[in-house]
Amino acid sequence: MIQQDRNLGEQAIDKVAEIAIASQLDESESLSVTVESEPIQLAQGEVKAVTIDGQGLVMKQDLRMEELQVHVKDISVNPLSAMFGKIELNGPALGTARAVLKESDINRAFNSEYISSKLEGLKVDREGKSLTVDVKSVECKLLPSGRIALEAEALVRDTGSTEKIYFTAKPQIDAGGWAVSLQDVEYPEHKEFSPELTAALAQKAGEVLNLRNFELEGMSLRIKQLDVEPGLLTVQAEAKVEQFST
Repeated sequence: MIQQDRNLGEQAIDKVAEIAIASQLDESESLSVTVESEPIQLAQGEVKAVTIDGQGLVMKQDLRMEELQVHVKDISVNPLSAMFGKIELNGPALGTARAVLKESDINRAFNSEYISSKLEGLKVDREGKSLTVDVKSVECKLLPSGRIALEAEALVRDTGSTEKIYFTAKPQIDAGGWAVSLQDVEYPEHKEFSPELTAALAQKAGEVLNLRNFELEGMSLRIKQLDVEPGLLTVQAEAKVEQFST
């Protein structure tokens, strides 16, 4: 549908929804929201579809996505609010989402203040002793094999020593799409790093890669497929939307 043919009511709702989503972002290279509905449908509280298309989205915690597309169909809305340009859902709506993170986006996330704070004070058991560890300087590489390589330094508070961690692993969707874990951990040939520190970093890395930190307010993503290629992580997900605006 070309823009000139869209009615003023649709265009007004588009703009209000864009403003609401943009308020959750620190910045965006581009962001558009398209509402498909005829005037009579809006009056009956029905919206055919809503599409969100964004590039270069930076979340409030300084987390960045290269691309985000969300498409939701058959939405029941409050008709009175719709007449005033707002989408107020009568109940959750389901759709699809596609998110793309560049390797640099993932590294930015690992080293952001928000995520870095989650990598400090980790409790690790080693030979019957409980250690407190701060993981520093995480670097992630997305490999042609579909695996992820992680390299980091870990400061062991109890001893004051710094240990290096390096491994590759395969990201795997867990818990029906609500979590990601790193499986099939491998070390470089003839080198073995602390399995306890590796396990701690792998667990936290899964929390970053599952995209829960990247969700917009009122929207949750249930991962259906993860694709790793050199430099890019692409996620196909089921989107559950409970609100488009506040």
